Amino acid sequence: MKTILITNDDGFDSPALLALREALAPLGRVIIVAPSSQKSACGHSLTLTSPLRFVSVGDDYYKLHNGTPTDCVYLALHSLFGDERPDVVVSGINLGSNMGEDTTYSGTVAGAMEGVIAGIPSVALSQYMADDNTERDFALARKVAFEIVAKILHEGFPLPHRELLNVNIPDCKIADFRGYKMCELGYRLYGNDAHLHRNPRGEEYYWLGVHPIEFSERELGRSDFAAVLDNYASITPLKLNLTSYESLRSLEKWL
Repeated sequence: MKTILITNDDGFDSPALLALREALAPLGRVIIVAPSSQKSACGHSLTLTSPLRFVSVGDDYYKLHNGTPTDCVYLALHSLFGDERPDVVVSGINLGSNMGEDTTYSGTVAGAMEGVIAGIPSVALSQYMADDNTERDFALARKVAFEIVAKILHEGFPLPHRELLNVNIPDCKIADFRGYKMCELGYRLYGNDAHLHRNPRGEEYYWLGVHPIEFSERELGRSDFAAVLDNYASITPLKLNLTSYESLRSLEKWL
């Protein structure tokens, strides 16, 4: 039987995480290890300054107290699997997209990063949401998750060592879904949405807001943003090697 390890950054009780488990259950044994609380935008962080504890929620279902998605995958492989390894790591389904440079903030993408560091085929799945309504059935997301993971399990992983698949799912009905597009990361345009407030004692504090989806195209003109907004699921291969090879020669001259 195939074994699938799933995590997320929205927390162990996210409806999208439960939808993912339901979608992948026909493919094998699904084991959930997810953060005990919301960890969005935590990046590829490990917890080094406080203890971590598995809490059983159900059969093959754990929350990691105080853990990040990276912690979840790291400790699951060490403590739950031992010398064995899951056949695939799936991180998601994230409530919101992870496209362009947002991938560098994403705890969802980081969960998949930790999987490929361990040499396991890994996928990050994110659901673009045109509004804040989380009361949805994730029907299209479940379909996309099943098709991609089934293809990995039956045909093998299409990427080399330390590369992962970053998948973003459009916010549309299955009838309006146009299929899959292989994409590059778009160029994310950011603003500043920090809100200053004061507590009853007059002390200042900030809430960081959510930036609207604004982007521009890169060299290939086939960004993940454009694909998702056109009702395609974007698939982008990401690699952990951040070396800018194009700049090595110019940097040598600069020095």
